Amino acid sequence: MSAPAETTRTNTVPSGSTAPPPAASPTRIVAVLAFAGIVVSLMQSLVIPLVPQLPQLLDASAADTTWAITATLLAGAVAVPTVGRLGDMYGKRRMLLLSIVLLVAGSVVGALATSLVPMIVARTLQGLAAGVIPLGISIMRDELPAERLGGATALMSASLGVGGALGLPVAALIADNADWHVLFWAAAVLGTVALLLVTTLVPESAVRAGGRFDLVGAAGISAGLIMLLLAVSKGADWGWTSPLTLGLGLGAVVVFVAWGAYESRTPGPLVDLRTLVRRQVLLTNVASLLFGFAMFAMSLVFPQVIQLPVETGYGLGQSLLVVGLVMAPSGLVMMAVAPLSARISATAGPKWSLMLGALLVAVGYGIGIVVLDEVWQLVVISVVVGAGIGVAYGAMPSLVMGAVKASETASANSLNTLMRSIGTSLSSAVAGVVLAQLTLDLGGLAVPSEDAFRLVMGVGAAAALAALLVAAFLPRYRAPGSRR
Repeated sequence: MSAPAETTRTNTVPSGSTAPPPAASPTRIVAVLAFAGIVVSLMQSLVIPLVPQLPQLLDASAADTTWAITATLLAGAVAVPTVGRLGDMYGKRRMLLLSIVLLVAGSVVGALATSLVPMIVARTLQGLAAGVIPLGISIMRDELPAERLGGATALMSASLGVGGALGLPVAALIADNADWHVLFWAAAVLGTVALLLVTTLVPESAVRAGGRFDLVGAAGISAGLIMLLLAVSKGADWGWTSPLTLGLGLGAVVVFVAWGAYESRTPGPLVDLRTLVRRQVLLTNVASLLFGFAMFAMSLVFPQVIQLPVETGYGLGQSLLVVGLVMAPSGLVMMAVAPLSARISATAGPKWSLMLGALLVAVGYGIGIVVLDEVWQLVVISVVVGAGIGVAYGAMPSLVMGAVKASETASANSLNTLMRSIGTSLSSAVAGVVLAQLTLDLGGLAVPSEDAFRLVMGVGAAAALAALLVAAFLPRYRAPGSRR
């Protein structure tokens, strides 16, 4: 399949200027955007150390405090496709800066929060920054020379996992040794640094899609995603067969059908469905959803296995800090393998990077099915799975950008990021059912059994193999045309 022709880049001089600004350093652009991506992904693990304490800290029920997690998920799902399209139309850097401003605002609100409602507002604002990574990838396509693009986008894409993995031990350390509000103040400081660096060192691209923003399409996809993710994330609490869960699931289907019909007929849609169903884009998004499903299994299993008491016969009886230290190597490996992913993609094509990454993840989980008995074994699994995620995540933006015009890059990358997020939400729901059904009685308290953890690892391996199979059907790859 041949890649669509590139949109012409118009190098316009801003009003009142006599000459265009000097070209920005590609190295600085990559470093700043990757840092911004890591800062945003830190938000995923920011409150994990606080989850057991949130009811006491916020004077609310355990069921209500879960909204501090759910709000971030829903806000991110709404923001990602919307800011992606707005970035293509009105400026990717502009939308990137707005996203970081929202992150800083949410962090400040969280740092001042003492009750549930402000915390939910804070987490919602932080979730609205989820579009930073796809926007960063799109800026890289517009601003970097072709020979730097592969490695840069691989690093930017991997930052989604890097921040989450590295943030957990840091957040646990702060939560154990300081007031919990320090977590949010630290996030505000990091966000402010990212904002200043982007403002100073990242240029605004002149590549624009033009047209009017599809407000109806944005409202439709947002409503459908909220219904779907509410049903998936809260179904275990409400009951999978409850009228509310089933009603939200059915409502999501109805809304998406109506939304698809509208988008296929309206000029300048939020999502060009003709692009979305192209073989390369469609299969990459399906593989991304499966990959998102697979990668989250480790995050669901390891914290519980590590912290469960040794009396269970399989729990390791360690602290949350140890959980973070076990998970952290995966983030470091993701960053380390980004150049390898770019090299494989450049020589053999990103299809093969994606397949290799999926295979590594399946192997890592395969090890987990057999051994979960020692901390060092979990570190080995974390490293193997992290390497697979890093290699595969580096390939996905290249596959998407190879099939869309430059003026559609932010929107297309945003939808790909959204597919991964939906995959992680589905993974959480499926794993939650498994862990709730296969339990062990521990002094009157039901805890997940060892078989439950191994089954979740097996499901993760199966999802990774399914992603490998989907990737095998990707067409022959052609790189996006150079802007130079």
